[in-house]
Amino acid sequence: MTNTAPVVAPHTAERVHSACAHAESAMLAVPGLDPVPTSVHLLRQCGDIVIAVPSNSVAAVLVMTCGNTGSPAVLELTDHAPLPLREPVRALVWLRGWVHAVPGNTQRALAAAVAEDHPHPALLDIGHTATLLRLVVDSAVVADTSGADSVTREQLRQAHPDPFCAMEGAWLQHLHADHADVIDRLARHLPPALRRGALVHPLAIDRYGVTLRVEAVEADHDIRIPFPTPAHDVESLSRAVQALAANPFEHGLHRI
Repeated sequence: MTNTAPVVAPHTAERVHSACAHAESAMLAVPGLDPVPTSVHLLRQCGDIVIAVPSNSVAAVLVMTCGNTGSPAVLELTDHAPLPLREPVRALVWLRGWVHAVPGNTQRALAAAVAEDHPHPALLDIGHTATLLRLVVDSAVVADTSGADSVTREQLRQAHPDPFCAMEGAWLQHLHADHADVIDRLARHLPPALRRGALVHPLAIDRYGVTLRVEAVEADHDIRIPFPTPAHDVESLSRAVQALAANPFEHGLHRI
């Protein structure tokens, strides 16, 4: 029998892409060395992630001496909620693979290509105090309050971030600052016992639904409220949120 159950959350590879796009901080770990912070990271569709590290870091020097073989490495990225929550971390991502040097004569060209998708001011440091490296990803793991899931390089190559990923932070901040009434109505989807004495915040929004963070006395709980059908543009996303806020008894809950 064909499984016709509706999709209520992004699949794992999409979550990895979205978390990488949201993450403001990342650490590169090379065996035998202390982790080094990256100032830039961009996960590309080709299956690698371009990162910028300090030119004088031991990791950068080591990778430069590894030749074509590169070095095994893990990049850890942290996705923080754009709101002042008790526990701000939404997800952690670990990208495992081989890190390679980018030839000096192509550093600026690659920085310009990265800037087209990710115009980060730290790219201006490339060739001066920072250098670009490429981590060719073999596998990825994403972990949040629902647990940990892994994906392969090929699954990452076939995935994209959530289509509303770039706008999500501003929307959540707008909800938090100006629409307490909408948050209250969304919270009516929660069991009364879970709401009692708790603070409820909008934690995430994507094409499949809204996730609420419930800060209860004893613990935090993340509860996902799915849309009846995925949103495909800004208008349908707005209608989906309004429908959830208008009718707290129509849709199921998914604890994550």
